[in-house]
Amino acid sequence: MNIPFSRRASALSSSAIREILKVTERPEVISFAGGLPSPASFPVDALARAAVRVFARHAEAALQYGPTEGYAPLREWIAARHGVAAERVLITTGSQQALDLLGKVLIDPGSAVLVETPTYLGALQAFSLYEPLFRALRSDDDGPVPEALDAAQAQGARFLYAQPNFQNPTGRRMPLARRRALVERARELGVLLVEDDPYGDLAYDGAQLPSLLSMHPDGVVYLGSFSKVLAPGLRLGYLIAPPPLARKLAQAKQAADLHSPTLVQVLAYESVREGLLEQHLGAVRALYAAQCEAMLAALARCMPAGVRWNRPQGGMFIWVTLPAGMDAGALLQRAIERNVAFVPGAAFHVGEAACNTLRLAFVTVPAERIERGVRVLGELVEEAFPAMPVD
Repeated sequence: MNIPFSRRASALSSSAIREILKVTERPEVISFAGGLPSPASFPVDALARAAVRVFARHAEAALQYGPTEGYAPLREWIAARHGVAAERVLITTGSQQALDLLGKVLIDPGSAVLVETPTYLGALQAFSLYEPLFRALRSDDDGPVPEALDAAQAQGARFLYAQPNFQNPTGRRMPLARRRALVERARELGVLLVEDDPYGDLAYDGAQLPSLLSMHPDGVVYLGSFSKVLAPGLRLGYLIAPPPLARKLAQAKQAADLHSPTLVQVLAYESVREGLLEQHLGAVRALYAAQCEAMLAALARCMPAGVRWNRPQGGMFIWVTLPAGMDAGALLQRAIERNVAFVPGAAFHVGEAACNTLRLAFVTVPAERIERGVRVLGELVEEAFPAMPVD
């Protein structure tokens, strides 16, 4: 049967990362590809105890339909944590749904959407469904360059999407001065900021920087997630938006799924109200810091001269820049043949891509396998040098 797909559906494509992850299902593959939290970080016992309390005390409410905006005690807990009114908080089915809702409510075909360089592939995929015109904002090691956001860039832009904390894919964190400058520039030009912050709690030293939301509450939509701090299988996220936008987003969510699963919301609240995050995050940060150090050490030992990488202060990713002229996509094909996987950096760009970049995710790979995998990558880079053009 000939299925009459809509124009929008016909334009859909699979995520480059999801396609790579199919390869990594083989146990012999050392995967630096997936941005998956370490299962060792899941607070299994604490969640199990919370589940017992939920069914003992709140079973009827947890198993019933709920309001679209979300479970009120959880919304109030989130609001207090961020210093905002609960009416601004909307619970979502993962922060990926928040991205989709923003696309539905704010993007018309041909609308301008500003993004960092590079930027989160999942956001590009979510927004692309609504046919925007992406405009890449010049960025450096500190994030988007405020001076690059000029009147021409801002003209008609629906929002600027950014990840200030340990960005996916680069792992960079936007310094305080850059945050202030970006917020001030966006305020001057009347550009709404979308602050996506799934990794903010994963600073290895526990130190937090002020959010963009705290600097400009009426000009920022903040996206948060429990995936990286509790467990991704909960599929629980949230957004904080100015009240008129929050109401419109709730209407769009109502049409999508009525509400996020009540049981999961009550379970999460029962966990966090007892202080689980404060007790749990220290162990997660220590684990991820050790994993990061293992990969940084392996890169220093195994990569030839001419390869550069950053030193993240938190999060789950390291961004690697190969010598000019090298193609990380071609390198991936050779790496897969030797049972190592990563994500080429071109997938995270709009417009002209930096093909000599790649993302390494390190939190799920044991230290000895990190060493083996990075050694393979170093050998492949060295093998490619003779084939590279001479400047």
